Amino acid sequence: SVMALPLQVCAQLCRRPCYCPWVPPHCPRGSPLVLDGCGCCKICARRLGEPCDFLHVCDQSQGLVCDYSTAPMGTGATCNFEEAEEGCELNGRVYRDGEVFQPSCKLQCRCLDGGFSCIPLCQEDVRLPTPDCPFPRRVEVPGKCCPEWICEARDWHLLRDARTVSLPLPYPCQEWGTEWSACSVTCGVGFSTRVSNQNHYCRLETQRRLCMARPCPALPAAS
Repeated sequence: SVMALPLQVCAQLCRRPCYCPWVPPHCPRGSPLVLDGCGCCKICARRLGEPCDFLHVCDQSQGLVCDYSTAPMGTGATCNFEEAEEGCELNGRVYRDGEVFQPSCKLQCRCLDGGFSCIPLCQEDVRLPTPDCPFPRRVEVPGKCCPEWICEARDWHLLRDARTVSLPLPYPCQEWGTEWSACSVTCGVGFSTRVSNQNHYCRLETQRRLCMARPCPALPAAS
């Protein structure tokens, strides 16, 4: 009886010859012109979640079918993904489950179980202040998608005065620092590094110091 229902509807609604309006309808964005269920006239394809029936078909290019599973007595159906496939909709575009796309040049997303899982395409590195670049700043560069770090030249007079005079800070500085790293060489004089804010400006910076794990063995004398 379920299979006989579309045949009965087809016999009642589909008449030959076809009588269609001269001017095709103007469809909203994302809804293409398709043939109706009788294959006669061009209509606007129904989108995800919109009501549908035998005549008003869903947009098959998006993988949509007319879902009667929640419709009583075959009425009140809506467009849904085929085989209960979940999708994602963003800015009027529907992405299938598992599809990878880029909503912008900075993000790459994946449609998964009706939601989004995105990863950044720009590096999220952090540049710490150094003596040659005490004020690093991240800025947007025209023509490039990802921001870049620049060294902002400001307060150089404070740096010059700090060599001889220790200027008081307007706030208390809570000292913080990592442990010194291992020596860069296994023997002889090398250097170790750490990140600390123990300086005149209480700013995080990379600090270095000389170190020597052990003396290097003497080379054999040339014969």
